[in-house]
Amino acid sequence: MTAPTTTADRRSVVRASLAVGAATGAYGVAFGAAGTAAGLDVWQTCALSLLMFTGGSQFALVGVIAAAGPAAGLTSGVASALLLGARNAMYGVRLAGLLDVRGWRRLAAAQVTIDESTAVAVVQPTPELSRLGFWLTGGSVYLLWNAMTLVGAAGASVLGDPATFGLDAAAPAAFLGLLAPRLRAGRVERLVAVAGAAVALVTTPLLPPGVPVLLAGLVILPVVMRR
Repeated sequence: MTAPTTTADRRSVVRASLAVGAATGAYGVAFGAAGTAAGLDVWQTCALSLLMFTGGSQFALVGVIAAAGPAAGLTSGVASALLLGARNAMYGVRLAGLLDVRGWRRLAAAQVTIDESTAVAVVQPTPELSRLGFWLTGGSVYLLWNAMTLVGAAGASVLGDPATFGLDAAAPAAFLGLLAPRLRAGRVERLVAVAGAAVALVTTPLLPPGVPVLLAGLVILPVVMRR
């Protein structure tokens, strides 16, 4: 029987969600700067954050465009972005039963189904806290990411390289902070994490962007099928 959710539990999830939202959303400034550096204007860059809203895919798209030019790089950039974004579909399968959203809220949930919102949701002990963590994390990342995209795109020449301020490490650090408690859950979780990391490291130099992420995600399938 699941213990009742307390106010302290909710406050803990709120703090974690907002911390992840701030750490991840702040790096939107880097995407804003990268978008304009690749040749997009401010509004095109902001539109990508509003509509695409998946950082890895956004960086893949503008990175290919910057390297190959808008005409030659658009097709391959979109392909790379789609491959990276495909992992969000896997998250949706995991979250569908947990969130139990219906109607128009399914569209909203799909828009904010990202690494961070999924990670915060799945580590919670009750469905109520999972839903709170998902919506609060996804919403805070979305709002701040878009705001900082505008700041980065409009002020790229003034801000300089975001890595100078350590913003490039903020999102990975936040995600690792969420992952750490899961690694203490048991031997199976640690084996899956190590296997996924090994697959990603081995295949990253060999395969197109996005494919290593998908292959690493497939490591969990044997565990799921056994259960």
